[in-house]
Amino acid sequence: MTLPLFLAAAVEAHATEPGIVEKFGLDWKYVAIQAFSFLIVLAVLYKFGIKPTTATMEERNRKIEAGLKHAEEMQAKLAAAQQESAAIVKQAQVEASKIVDDARKTAKEFLDRQMQDATARAADSMAKAQQAIELEHKKMLADARTEIARLVVVTTERVLAKKLTDADRSAYNDAATRELTTL
Repeated sequence: MTLPLFLAAAVEAHATEPGIVEKFGLDWKYVAIQAFSFLIVLAVLYKFGIKPTTATMEERNRKIEAGLKHAEEMQAKLAAAQQESAAIVKQAQVEASKIVDDARKTAKEFLDRQMQDATARAADSMAKAQQAIELEHKKMLADARTEIARLVVVTTERVLAKKLTDADRSAYNDAATRELTTL
């Protein structure tokens, strides 16, 4: 059997069978009413369901985009704030280090000044003590000379067994002092 003969047989067999409209009992008037009802339902759904839902979704998308944009801005601000705080901390560390160095330098200068002052006071005290010792030594020598001269006069009086006049006593004192001074 060839293809044209097969097609001709199929058309002939199809023509004798009832159409799909007749098989399902479709009436065009009901189909049109159904289509019109469907359009009305579709219009109502679009007006009260789809359009508000679409508007809500668009509003929500705008809010989400705004939120994402705000989040990006906040991340940028956070990064800037972190950089700024890091710079501030670094600057504070540098300033603190400088203050500590200045304090150490000032303390060392103060310590050096105190040491110099203490050394000067110790040297001054030593000089004053040396002068006091020398004065005390001179005074002691003068007292010793006076006492020795007095003892010489008393001894001379006893040896000579006579009372000396004030002029004799003075002359003996002077002579004894001169002799002791030369020693």
